[in-house]
Amino acid sequence: MGLPRPSEFQRVYSTPEPPSGRRPRLLAVVVALAAFALAAGAVFVLSGGDEGERAASASSPDADRGSATGPDAASTPAPSESPSSAAPSQTSASPPPTSADTARPITSLPSACDTVPRATVARLVPNAQRRESSNSTLTTCTYSSTGKDFRWLRVEAHLYAPADTATPVEDARGYFGAQWTQAHEATLERTVRLERQTGLGDEAFRWFKVDKGQPTVVGQVTMRIRNVVVTVAYSEQVRDAAAARERENACLSNAGAVAREVRGRFG
Repeated sequence: MGLPRPSEFQRVYSTPEPPSGRRPRLLAVVVALAAFALAAGAVFVLSGGDEGERAASASSPDADRGSATGPDAASTPAPSESPSSAAPSQTSASPPPTSADTARPITSLPSACDTVPRATVARLVPNAQRRESSNSTLTTCTYSSTGKDFRWLRVEAHLYAPADTATPVEDARGYFGAQWTQAHEATLERTVRLERQTGLGDEAFRWFKVDKGQPTVVGQVTMRIRNVVVTVAYSEQVRDAAAARERENACLSNAGAVAREVRGRFG
């Protein structure tokens, strides 16, 4: 068996030709060619129309837009034009700047004993005896009474000088934080009140405590002024625990008043 013959073109049906003896041969050839041309033209029109329609649909703008719904469009979503789809702003409100952010660091300390007016010392510690100690980064001044009633006032200032560190404000902030932590862990005093205080320096806290084993109470204020940490402590002698509670507000008020006067010396 031979290979199967390829399928032939399906011509348009035409009636069988008459025997050659009854019609001239040339006429038969012309008729056959005409029939073939008609069949080929019909097939061309049919196939060409389909191809034209496909080409037109592929090149039309509507077809381009419709292709976005095909398989490839699933991995590339069309961008939204809604304003709500915009990315949220990453900016947030910043806290108000403190003097540490807007003023130059302090370069030197005043004398600790010069930061408290004499009238204040005379009111809080009558007949006071003064002791002073200072260097370039630490100054202290202590006033203690010599009379019958014990009174005591101490001012201490720590400077983190720009000449000694590249981060003076940050260092002072760290020292202030250490003092706050240490106040919570005190072992020689009984804490009655320990709280943050606003409106005094860049940050501050106040502490009222009773000395264990001693009939004395202490009102203390610690504040940071840029790169300086100042501690003011005022102490009195009391008779008993009831008297200690009565002196809480007065001792804290006296320490706070001195702290404000010291604060004014740093500009």
